[in-house]
Amino acid sequence: MVGPNACAECHKQETVAWKGSHHFKTFREMPRSAEANKIGDRMGIKRIKSDTLCLNCHFTVQIKNAGEVPVAGISCESCHSAGQDWIKVHSGFSGKTILFESKAEAKARWQLAESKGMIRARSFYLLAKNCYGCHVVPEEELVNKGGHKAGSAFELVSWSQGEVRHNTWYSKGRENVQASTERMRMLYLVGLGVELETALRAVGKSTVRKVYAFEMAKRADQARKQLAIAAKAAPNVPEIAKIVELGHSAGLKLNNGPALTAAADGVSKLLVGITEKYDGSTMAGLDNLIPAPGKFKGTTIKPGS
Repeated sequence: MVGPNACAECHKQETVAWKGSHHFKTFREMPRSAEANKIGDRMGIKRIKSDTLCLNCHFTVQIKNAGEVPVAGISCESCHSAGQDWIKVHSGFSGKTILFESKAEAKARWQLAESKGMIRARSFYLLAKNCYGCHVVPEEELVNKGGHKAGSAFELVSWSQGEVRHNTWYSKGRENVQASTERMRMLYLVGLGVELETALRAVGKSTVRKVYAFEMAKRADQARKQLAIAAKAAPNVPEIAKIVELGHSAGLKLNNGPALTAAADGVSKLLVGITEKYDGSTMAGLDNLIPAPGKFKGTTIKPGS
């Protein structure tokens, strides 16, 4: 992790948007939260900012003097991955300036950055996996023993187009525009698929008939139902129906880990295939299912505000 200051050098408007978000505020607010501290007490956590169980999702952590040090809340690298290996590549313009880099050089630069771990905004599947990796709680005991919520009422379009939106780079800070219709279709579909995949894996790893297992089974079932509606709305994307079929191929019950993991693996493979084959332009049938702007989470920051 290079930390958000390294990104803020160039991404000034994006940083302004981030500083107006809950992702930013968690650094100061979470350790002071009565609810968070009650959860910590139940889990035997003495200091929220020093326990890996909390650090993994709620903070940006750097390794300093062989120890983990939280330097920010949920920040740039929480979504785009640890930047040490790719930050100089992605901003290097192939050794030129942005005005003189050719399209071929830019393409090669982005490919190299991605090969070194950068998760770009166009990487729908990897981006969604990152979001759901925390918004669906990955720890059974944290829920059953600690009383932590099993996850957020998360949906990729509405959560990415509200306060988290920082779509200002290509307008040079003049606008913070909403995602295109095609992009929102992809976000909606891939988000639902990753919700199902994540919930299936969570049920498969559950060990006791308690809150965590029940909540994850509920999430998986709801995702299956929503995807079934999407499959009917966009029949020209047959992969959606195949995802639904896989979602029903393994029982949502304890001691069924191998079957649930296999189903989740199959969903993952289909989702990756969808991102490689489609760009959203042929998915107009999904439009009535996608949350409208009134459902977006939080206030979108305007450039210069």
